[in-house]
Amino acid sequence: MHVNKPTIASALTVAILIWSVCNSVSAQDLGDAVRMMDSLSELPANLGALPEVTAPADNPQTQQKVELGRKLFCDRRLSGDQASSCSSCHDPAYGFSDGRRRAVGFQGVELTRRTPSVVNAAYNKSQFWDGRAASLEEQAAGPITSAKEMHMLSEVVMVARFKADPDMLARFHEIFGEDPSLKNVAKAIAAYERTIVSSNSRFDRYASGDKKALSLKEKRGLVLFIGKARCARCHSGPAFTDNKFHNLGMTADDPGRFTVTGLETDRGAFKTPGLRNVALTAPYQHDGSEVSLLEVVTFYNKGGRDPNSYGKALDIRPLHLTEADLTDLVAFLEGLTGVTDVQ
Repeated sequence: MHVNKPTIASALTVAILIWSVCNSVSAQDLGDAVRMMDSLSELPANLGALPEVTAPADNPQTQQKVELGRKLFCDRRLSGDQASSCSSCHDPAYGFSDGRRRAVGFQGVELTRRTPSVVNAAYNKSQFWDGRAASLEEQAAGPITSAKEMHMLSEVVMVARFKADPDMLARFHEIFGEDPSLKNVAKAIAAYERTIVSSNSRFDRYASGDKKALSLKEKRGLVLFIGKARCARCHSGPAFTDNKFHNLGMTADDPGRFTVTGLETDRGAFKTPGLRNVALTAPYQHDGSEVSLLEVVTFYNKGGRDPNSYGKALDIRPLHLTEADLTDLVAFLEGLTGVTDVQ
């Protein structure tokens, strides 16, 4: 297949070309797709720069609230035994995850799922791997009050700790006009988390018109990401997630989204994570079972770990990618690392 580079290509035209590359990839095909993609002002699958973060009407952003949330995010007084804070698991050094295969909860007990990053969580339509929280505020309160996580089982105890701190008490009154409470702790932490946004990656610069921002290898990875590798079917949009839940053909017993909805079609399904800064947040998958990005793309190339997994999504099937394809994909994913501009 050979096509001439158009003066102006539409996203649809390039999407069709890239889709045709799905079945038969030659160096010429891939080169044509890269050149056509370079001519676009907008990329397929709505990939591009993140929009401005918006806050709910009942929790408007203020700098004072963000600063209080930052302090609370690192405050061990939010845990029952004062041994952990939000930042114990959501560590900036690990892309606001923890680098562990599974999260560690109260008194060092290993939990069943990996700690998700809170980078760009402001763009999620629901929170946690199973989507059980509808907002950042609900997500912020969840681990604090969980017996398995931070084990703060008494709001009275938590409030007493902050009321005994003149500075914290004054901050709550200045921002919320009342004493500390779990509700306002969650609002402040959520306000802070809305500032944890990744931007200005090489991909962002490429999508904004700097066609030299990505290497040829990374561009080939982007073509594969949209086309033959089928990644953009779920990892779409500016945050690289469709905000939906999918069964990937894992062998674990975790029922996933089913525990929230009770629907058999959701058994074993987990939320599509965003991919920005993904190179910083190993290991991968909800259970931390893949230790590197190369293992992740190899997992998908094989069509999942369990070919006979009940309820596995139709798009999880062997992809027949070459070793070169896999390394190109990893290169593109590494190009999604941006600056986490935390206030």
